[in-house]
Amino acid sequence: MPDGISATPVTSTSLRFADAIAEGLPYPLGATPDADGVNFALFSAHATGVELCLFNEDGSVELERIALPEYTDEVWHVYVKGLKPGAIYAYRVDGPYEPLAGMRFNRHKLLLDPYAKAHVGELRWSAELFGYPIEDGAAEDADLKFDERDSAAFMPKCVVVDSQFEWSEPSRPRVPWDQVIFYETHVRGFTKRHPAVPEALRGTFAGLAEDAVIEHLVSLGVTLVELLPIHTFVNDSNLLEKGLTNYWGYNTIGFFAADPRYFAKNTLVEFKTMVDRLHRAGLEVILDVVYNHTAEGNQRGATLSFRGIDNLSYYRLMPDEPRFYINDTGTGNTLNLSHPRVLQMVTDSLRYWVTEMKVDGFRFDLATILGREPHGFDEGGGFLDACRQDPILSSVKLIAEPWDCGPGGYQVGGFPPGWAEWNDRFRDTIRSYWRGEAVVPEVATRMAGSEDKFNHRGRRPWASVNFITAHDGFTLNDLVSYDEKHNDANGENNNDGTSDNRSSNSGVEGPTDDEAIMEMRERQKRNLLATLLFAQGTPMIVAGDEFGRTQQGNNNAYCQDSEISWVDWEGRTEADLALTEFVSRLIALRRALPVLHRQRWLDGKFNEKLQVVDVAWLDPAGGDMGSEAWNHPETRCFGMLVDGRAQVSGIPKLASDATLLIVLNASPDLVDFKLPDIAGSDCWTCLIDTNVPVRGELGELKANDVYQVTGRSVLLFALQTVGATQRVIDKLEKELTT
Repeated sequence: MPDGISATPVTSTSLRFADAIAEGLPYPLGATPDADGVNFALFSAHATGVELCLFNEDGSVELERIALPEYTDEVWHVYVKGLKPGAIYAYRVDGPYEPLAGMRFNRHKLLLDPYAKAHVGELRWSAELFGYPIEDGAAEDADLKFDERDSAAFMPKCVVVDSQFEWSEPSRPRVPWDQVIFYETHVRGFTKRHPAVPEALRGTFAGLAEDAVIEHLVSLGVTLVELLPIHTFVNDSNLLEKGLTNYWGYNTIGFFAADPRYFAKNTLVEFKTMVDRLHRAGLEVILDVVYNHTAEGNQRGATLSFRGIDNLSYYRLMPDEPRFYINDTGTGNTLNLSHPRVLQMVTDSLRYWVTEMKVDGFRFDLATILGREPHGFDEGGGFLDACRQDPILSSVKLIAEPWDCGPGGYQVGGFPPGWAEWNDRFRDTIRSYWRGEAVVPEVATRMAGSEDKFNHRGRRPWASVNFITAHDGFTLNDLVSYDEKHNDANGENNNDGTSDNRSSNSGVEGPTDDEAIMEMRERQKRNLLATLLFAQGTPMIVAGDEFGRTQQGNNNAYCQDSEISWVDWEGRTEADLALTEFVSRLIALRRALPVLHRQRWLDGKFNEKLQVVDVAWLDPAGGDMGSEAWNHPETRCFGMLVDGRAQVSGIPKLASDATLLIVLNASPDLVDFKLPDIAGSDCWTCLIDTNVPVRGELGELKANDVYQVTGRSVLLFALQTVGATQRVIDKLEKELTT
């Protein structure tokens, strides 16, 4: 008998609860407590029987099993009187073990409830977890055989939860989309090294709710915290064998439960308290979620939940060979969102996190899969339609990672109205530009909100989520410090991670004491951040980029639960702190100047009534850029004039609207740039020059004055109309000092 499991024979006849069992209800799915007991309901269309397994308080001893007595509309259910929140449970599901027909039932394998709201314990890899004798894994037909060993000793278990919580901030911030600034971070990595967070709370939801952490986010000016996956996930055995872990967490096994590793004490109160405190500070919270695959892998994977409950329903299987899994995710399996019950599970999960846990939206990993029907990606697919019509889900922020590795998987701009999307075209174009490669038309398109991708069906510029860096890839510091990836710590001979980084080390690979190179790197950081925050669309910043966090050149730190990934708060230098102040100023400018986050598309058309164009592209002589310079592959310096006087007819102009000139110079040479002469004023104020990273405006200039634009720099000028620019500056300074 495996260690940790009671040696007393357990039968399907309940002992303790023999007189306390009722048929219960087939809804809601999962474990639902009330004053008298708990209702259990589990979907399985092909099972022949289901047993509820009850355990002691730490899940180490299986106390008894209860055969679910009723089967209604493909849902097995039972009501157990006297059972209370805190009860530990899991399932065993019986049925045919016929892999060639797509069925992999095995009553010897303990299974997690797909609707479990909490888990206890951790998965310990062993041969018992597999539905077939894994020792025969080298054989081609190994998974066709049946394994009778019990897996309970090696499995985490489910917990019946009490959801009661008193919210101090019942309302949501509901930041308008055009004002959103994302801050992507990792629950553990963000606070693991934070000196102001009590050691026992570091790396947890409770740590993220600490005053010092929230104060940093508020002072920076971001509006939304995006958390890398927090759903219960599994550490891959091959990583554990190398002393590594699945740090990012993109290996979900429970869509309704937060992973126990992120709690100081395993209670949902911690998560809700974190959300409550962030809301009170005006910050929204969204979750990075993985509904495209599970941790069970392909036909050689373990049997942990969905595979053993109803493999035919939960996964997309090869139509002619259902023994094998469709692998559009690159992880071994793909959830079958074409099945109504699987679609229900995903939407139920999303609604649970919105209504019960109060999160403000979701970023969907490999979201193309969620819109993939048997015939391919369909923006009118079941999941996307369900979100659009759902009164709860359609009211929160939905962000797609619009690609997967399946056929037709790249779908940037292809999602329906109401969705925002990660825009990797922005990332790649801006990275290339600042190392002297991208051409002006492409850069201009990205700066104007990627109209070519998103301007259809009434979608707005905010639909483009612009980013320079993300959790996947180089940090901002490493982007300007390394030409090549350095992933040796991952144990894959530096073969993992992309080689297309579009980075530049400024002359030396990695750390250096060369002051000229260090100065250039700092300026390039400022250039990249200024470009991001001055572009139309929705900007996303990665935690630590505001003070030069490094991963030592590792661009695929998914397995690094170590100082490589953790944010280093104590190691910040004077240059790092100066960069933080610079980012705060950029964000304050963006928030103070609505013209930087317009709700409508720039079109460059002349407005006869107002005698203005909303955007013009200027050459260094201060005039409209001609077609020759516009299309010349060596053009590296140009201006983007966004006229705040342009407006939609009938809509009053905001008092704080300003006319702005953004100058980008990616060439290494100093360029003389003549400031344009705009009717109504002949005076400009320089608000940002990345070559002079000091606080406060940089002085007034006249129209037709020549400003010497340093090589590799960004400038922001505001046109001084009557009092308008001064109001902006006053508002900016107020925000910076509040």
